[in-house]
Amino acid sequence: MRSNLTDKSILITGGTGSFGSRFVRTVIQRHSPKKLIVFSRDEQKQFDMEHDPALKGHDAIRYFIGDVRDVDRLEMAMREVDYVIHAAALKHVPAAEYNPFECIRTNVHGAENVVTAAIRANVRRVIALSTDKAVNPINLYGASKLASDKIFIAAQSLSGTDGPRFSVVRYGNVIGSRGSLVPYFNSLIDGGASSLPITDPKMTRFFLTLQEGVDFVLDALSVMEGSEIFVPKVPSMRIVDVAAAMAPDLPIQVIGIRPGEKLNELLITEDDARNTLDMGSHYIVCPSFHTELSDNYINKGGQPMTEEFRYASHENTQWIDAESFRMKLSELNS
Repeated sequence: MRSNLTDKSILITGGTGSFGSRFVRTVIQRHSPKKLIVFSRDEQKQFDMEHDPALKGHDAIRYFIGDVRDVDRLEMAMREVDYVIHAAALKHVPAAEYNPFECIRTNVHGAENVVTAAIRANVRRVIALSTDKAVNPINLYGASKLASDKIFIAAQSLSGTDGPRFSVVRYGNVIGSRGSLVPYFNSLIDGGASSLPITDPKMTRFFLTLQEGVDFVLDALSVMEGSEIFVPKVPSMRIVDVAAAMAPDLPIQVIGIRPGEKLNELLITEDDARNTLDMGSHYIVCPSFHTELSDNYINKGGQPMTEEFRYASHENTQWIDAESFRMKLSELNS
């Protein structure tokens, strides 16, 4: 059951990004929020979003220029806000490797600032978006998001019984998001490429659409208790099959795995399995220090996982075929 956001005030950091734009559209289409604050540092993207025909004229939308590195600006933006969705991050792996200070300032210090501002402004609920790269990280982006996850999980202990609730939503690749595989392949295909580059033929990834990601966040917002990590059950696909679905007539060129890149994605490790519950449509990872939270979800039907369990893209029971993937691609502009 998704949250009813009618007459509520919502703020989304990184609100002009791929997720943020779809989130804003979804909330406007389904609800009548009191305020929907788009918080980001890119004035041009805010201008473009403000003049989007699908959003133009909606009085509830507010465009707030600011950076998550600035705690005072965040606190000002969060005044009288009910819910916060934290989607702002530096996400490109190579850029993070070459600009480590910038990555830490946005992804780690920014997370701390969101928590601090939310507590000071006494918002009701905060959900932070995470990534598969935060699980057993092998690059700085993943390590910074792991630190961010830990900050939001621990924040529940800082806010007290009357303060905000903090939770995390973690998922894998979003089909069609900026800078991701599908737009990259599309650019090559449109440019007349003679082949598509594949790092490794065995590589697999979890895939979901932007809308599925937004819907899952809205679901989590309605049921969250605080300190948990929500992980959706989503299908996997081999990258070579993605290439075949998008350009069946083009051969692939194996270029080798890149620094900081994993062969397969992992959303839940064996070490987290003892604190993981199967809720049917999704998993919930509870912190080891909060046994009462696990008990609450078990009472709601959650099934504890075995200690050997892990949720990895190459071991998934759900897979996407070429036809299903093309259908998902067709939904991108819907």
